[in-house]
Amino acid sequence: MAYEEKRSAVPPSKPHQVTLSEREQLTVTGVEEVLRFDENEVELRTGRGTLLVRGEGLHVGKLAIESGELGVDGRVAELVYADEPERVGFFGRLFG
Repeated sequence: MAYEEKRSAVPPSKPHQVTLSEREQLTVTGVEEVLRFDENEVELRTGRGTLLVRGEGLHVGKLAIESGELGVDGRVAELVYADEPERVGFFGRLFG
């Protein structure tokens, strides 16, 4: 029997990189979509999952969705990737 590799129809994601300089200049590549932003939080979808940037006085300075690059200025306090959804086990499917 020949082994066939099945490829998903999802296009490959853009390379993802996060660079933070002096906690005041953030550059993120691989951005697919900016979901929401205000002066305390920026939420964006990247090729590696949803990224939440928290801080104070955050301003989106550069946004180039075509190239997947985002620049944020302000005081960055936290960078958090959203966890993958929990996989539902046998009992979760049975009683869920």
